[in-house]
Amino acid sequence: MITGSEALMQALIHEGVDTVFGYPGGSIMPVFDAMYDHQNDFKQILVRHEQGAAHAAQGYARASGKVGVCLVTSGPGATNTITGVADAMLDSTPIVVIAGQVAANFLGTDAFQEVDLVGITQPITKWSYQVRRPEDIAWAVARAFHIAGTGRPGPVVLDFAKNAQVGMVDFKPATIDVERGYIAVPDTDPKSIEEAAALINAAERPLLLAGQGIELGNATEELRTFVEKADIPVGCTLLGLSTLPHGHRLRKGMLGMHGNLGPNVKTNECDLLIAVGMRFDDRVTGRLDAYAKQAKVIHLDIDPAEINKNVHADVAVLGNCKDTLARLTEAVSTAKHTEWIDSFAPYEEKEYNEVIREAIHPEVGPLRMGEVARAVSEASGNKAILVTDVGQNQMMSARYFQYTQKRSIITSGGLGTMGFGLPAAVGATFGAPDRTVCVFMGDGGIQMSIQEFGTIMETGAPVKMILLNNNYLGNVRQWQELFFSKRYSCTPMLNPDYMKIAEAYGIPSQLVVERSQLASAIDTMLATDGPFLLEVAIMENENVMPMTPPGGAVNVMMMNAMDC
Repeated sequence: MITGSEALMQALIHEGVDTVFGYPGGSIMPVFDAMYDHQNDFKQILVRHEQGAAHAAQGYARASGKVGVCLVTSGPGATNTITGVADAMLDSTPIVVIAGQVAANFLGTDAFQEVDLVGITQPITKWSYQVRRPEDIAWAVARAFHIAGTGRPGPVVLDFAKNAQVGMVDFKPATIDVERGYIAVPDTDPKSIEEAAALINAAERPLLLAGQGIELGNATEELRTFVEKADIPVGCTLLGLSTLPHGHRLRKGMLGMHGNLGPNVKTNECDLLIAVGMRFDDRVTGRLDAYAKQAKVIHLDIDPAEINKNVHADVAVLGNCKDTLARLTEAVSTAKHTEWIDSFAPYEEKEYNEVIREAIHPEVGPLRMGEVARAVSEASGNKAILVTDVGQNQMMSARYFQYTQKRSIITSGGLGTMGFGLPAAVGATFGAPDRTVCVFMGDGGIQMSIQEFGTIMETGAPVKMILLNNNYLGNVRQWQELFFSKRYSCTPMLNPDYMKIAEAYGIPSQLVVERSQLASAIDTMLATDGPFLLEVAIMENENVMPMTPPGGAVNVMMMNAMDC
């Protein structure tokens, strides 16, 4: 017989957990006490805020392809994770949040640090369950990991009552392969493969939209084989940017509000739109009544709920895209769409001349966000994992970083969570310890999670932090400039001395003000064994372009502020 807390430890070990991000407190104390005896079984990372624990688990999961785990106490400890849980739900990130709870006999009494965590999190999880008995631990943990990591991944919450932690149980680990009522991967209708192949073979101007589902399904090779055989150009969602490597002749850039001109314009010119592992969110589609009305639509997805949710699909192909793409590849004919692919070139040239060249190769003036991102990417051999916070830093680094390996971008896509970047990057270093992790943040976002410098100090997590400091909440300032008559309400920021803060945490750092300093500072950062903070003073009023204005059609993009 062992305690429920020890049973939890054994269950986590059985699931192959190698890292736990957490923060102790009263209602989870027995679990942390049990964890003391397992310091050699898995890494135990003390974060500085529970939201950081959830984001770190996300970063770990996105970098590794495994389920991330965080462990927190009840009440505010649990509610502090909710932003990370919601973020994980929208971005299909597999994490298991284990939270303490008051003893079962106190439930419903408004006991100290009691909240209805299951009730709060049910709408933003794949599964939320309260463990009230130690006998339920084996099954609950096995089911949690099964649900989180299979099908369309996502977050699971286990609310762990204190009596279940201290109660005794004859523990035997459980394994769940099939769960009644839970269909991880829907059956693929062979007819849908035939119908999709027929549309693809008949298309003259096909365009494929590559989403994160391709990476979640470990289908990057299947994607490449398919598009090369069918000769189809590819636009990538923000989370799908590393599904096809930079330099591939069929990769045409990023979709969406701040995406590349070519794939956005061509969305409304193609005769066939093939969406793979993406959900047609509003940042990709713009005005739905003006989105790809001329095209037939094929939608490949593992989640039936995404089919016809926003954009009608003429053919829906359900299943894991690793399987469905392979079956489609066998079914389609070898094709050439040279003229169609070549038609992207004028838009690429226009965007380069009007936006990109000045963004990454400015000759005069202050440093630019794009040139910093491209310089860091190139200095890392274009092999680093890019983690971003949210705001202008997110869009600029995503646009100008280059990706040659899979699972190379980690960012908050659906929820747009400021403060995500720093803890997610910490998690990524544990999820992919053999890769360089570079996180781009703005001066707003870094201050939402700057306490995680403490986690970095304690663990030595080798996070390469690039702070793009423009003394503004830049994304809001851009909208205020373009759409609110330059009324800069609560967007200018008075910033602290980040070099002193880094020094206080024992983190090497450097401030770059002049362009002549940039290359050597980046080299120093990447050569440093361990963490490094590189602060770059950038242009205060730079805008992220191109841009589809809010409420606009996806193919109508502003190239500069004068287009507004």
